[in-house]
Amino acid sequence: MIIVMKPHATKNEIQALIQRIEELGYTAHPIHGVERTVVGAIGDERGKMELQALETMAGVDRVVPILEPYKLASMAAYEKTSEIPLGSGVVIGGQKIVVIAGPCSVEGEDQVIETARIVKEAGATVLRGGAFKPRSSPYSFQGMERDGLRLLKQAGESFGMPVITEVMAAEDVALVAEYADIVQIGARNAQNFSLLKRIGRIQKPVLLKRGLSMTIEELLMSAEYILSHGNPNVILCERGIRTFETATRNTLDLSAVPVLKGRTHLPVVVDPSHGTGYWKYVAPMGFGAIAVGADGLMIEVHPHPKEALSDGPQSLKPQTFARFMKMLAPFAQAVNRTL
Repeated sequence: MIIVMKPHATKNEIQALIQRIEELGYTAHPIHGVERTVVGAIGDERGKMELQALETMAGVDRVVPILEPYKLASMAAYEKTSEIPLGSGVVIGGQKIVVIAGPCSVEGEDQVIETARIVKEAGATVLRGGAFKPRSSPYSFQGMERDGLRLLKQAGESFGMPVITEVMAAEDVALVAEYADIVQIGARNAQNFSLLKRIGRIQKPVLLKRGLSMTIEELLMSAEYILSHGNPNVILCERGIRTFETATRNTLDLSAVPVLKGRTHLPVVVDPSHGTGYWKYVAPMGFGAIAVGADGLMIEVHPHPKEALSDGPQSLKPQTFARFMKMLAPFAQAVNRTL
């Protein structure tokens, strides 16, 4: 069950509701939105009548039964997409489309500073960069780790941009959260449930990428792991799935965006760089992502893609990214959004 509070419910009313939910033997999960708070009551719902009676409590608007297995991620109790603050005044899920851009990997101070300047000037609002890199080959570049985190944070602060980077192991969550404004869960870890539980115990925004072979429901259940452990700040990312097709690196499932928009209140981002694997397909798929309702894009940009230590073929050159950002504006306007 989800209990929706009235827009001006007081802290005391919310706390009284949480106390009553726990007295009934359920776990309470409050999610504080911009306009109102909703509280999930998670547990054995054989006592549904007791939960329905919560509608009589002060400050409660309505009690909503949730049929889907992903109770907290469900759209059922929400009127619109949740808005999640990312830092430096950037919010995802609202009217403004968020563009996350930067190199696949932090390779050095000059490279990450130069890239931050390039993407900032072109209109990106969040800086990305990998410090811990999950690679298919154990002999490939694995990232600069703590030094990479430090350089990424420094670059973000220099240009007033929140930064996002991937965490690969539960034991590294505290370290990554110390430097990053947004923590990313990559495709290979999208069903690493011990990591998801650990991420659920921090309050930083989390970008959860869809796994290579995950269904949409499985993606939402992974988000539910994070939400149910106390972190309401989850952003979903479609980054392509594995199919029989080999013309592109992955098959970018743009149909996932409207499907997710109908099922969840969580913001949805699309990554056309990993979704296609080739720079020349990034722009058209990025335009399509905005047209079907994405709240943001994640784009790989490198000053010198041929010299990149990872994912050079899918990285946009500076002038190509700047041109892409200018061409993106009309697509945003067509769906009543802004950049």
